[in-house]
Amino acid sequence: MAAPKITFYTNHGCPWAHRAQITIKELGLPYEEVIIDLTKPREPWYLKEVNPRGLVPTIKYNGEIIAESAVVSQFLADAHPSHLIPPTGTPENALKRARIQFFADTWATKAGSYWFRIALLDTEEEKEALVKEFVGVVAKEIEPLLSDAAPFFGGSDKLTLAEVLTAPFVLRIYEFSKADVLPKSLPEGLNALPNFAKWAAEVVKHESVLYVWDAEKIVPATKAKFASLKADAKAKA
Repeated sequence: MAAPKITFYTNHGCPWAHRAQITIKELGLPYEEVIIDLTKPREPWYLKEVNPRGLVPTIKYNGEIIAESAVVSQFLADAHPSHLIPPTGTPENALKRARIQFFADTWATKAGSYWFRIALLDTEEEKEALVKEFVGVVAKEIEPLLSDAAPFFGGSDKLTLAEVLTAPFVLRIYEFSKADVLPKSLPEGLNALPNFAKWAAEVVKHESVLYVWDAEKIVPATKAKFASLKADAKAKA
């Protein structure tokens, strides 16, 4: 099978684009990278020819445009069968796929937004209250789903699509807490959950998760972004 022609429109600071970046790295696919500056309005060519929503990631795959991080990641994993997710065709594989999708959906719908909300709060009291709530949600919803991680989801010794879709956010939780973007009590609380702590420790040091991560650039840019969002919120209040 000939290698596909992939143009990857991305931004290394975006956690959503990071999902697709991990997928491409794990699959070993060649690609042309186009960095999209998210700090200014999108260029007309991008809105017209690539993604009218102006978002990343988007890929052009053999001439076809595919957008949205979960869709891009799922498409690439299905188009290039690997350890990320089993192929369709048997009840056993269908069950494994369903469990991966349920894990990713649980993170996104139950836990995924907490770190962002915590970072936008002003007082330590407010932050600590939401940290406690977040850790409680992870304990209830995520911790049981990682009971057989070895070290990755579902007993896999390699990354799965479950990690692809959650790793960018888990990494940021741990890295941002080191720089006081998030309270240090957040990783401390998560590390008290044995299944999550063991799994997360492997996720955040994986080569495919880290290969476009540049803390020296991403952390200050994120701090500035949150400061701007807070200032805008106060101005509108």
